[in-house]
Amino acid sequence: MRVIVAVTGASGSALAKKVIEGLKGHDVHLITTKGAKKVAELEGVSVEDLQALAHKVWDDADMASPLASSSNRWEAMAIVPASMKTMAQLACGLSDNLVVRAADNVLKTGGKLVVCPRDTPLTLSAIENMRAIKLGGAHIVPPNMAYYYKPDTIDDATSFFAGKVLDCLGIDHSLYPRWGEEEAL
Repeated sequence: MRVIVAVTGASGSALAKKVIEGLKGHDVHLITTKGAKKVAELEGVSVEDLQALAHKVWDDADMASPLASSSNRWEAMAIVPASMKTMAQLACGLSDNLVVRAADNVLKTGGKLVVCPRDTPLTLSAIENMRAIKLGGAHIVPPNMAYYYKPDTIDDATSFFAGKVLDCLGIDHSLYPRWGEEEAL
């Protein structure tokens, strides 16, 4: 599968890394915003490590990239984490950077878009933006935790969330036990 992963300036760089690792064997193109690079550094996630997991890395300002054109069909895209700024831009169709332009193209050509808003608590405008994005055809996947599988570590919780993103992209994985499978463990 050809998939774009965009990392924006919200907390959750480890989530992006786990999703990209779960896409091993797929053609992964990565966009990291300036904000994402700053946040990753603060969270102790190496941007170079993220980039090394991708087949191709794109600058968020590169509007000449093939990702900026709807003539280049992409099967899927995940924005993980998605900042509230990116959410607002997606909701309003403000495609002034490669992340939002690529997301627009994925949606208008029938691909899967998974958007992972990472903020809490939420304002009414953030909720309305999520609503607009969902109505536009995207999956909204906030990094909410589940407890049924009894996570022991932060990595367990991160794997669960990354698995939910991969589920929406249609990618098989074994990052977390499915409901009822925990009894078989």
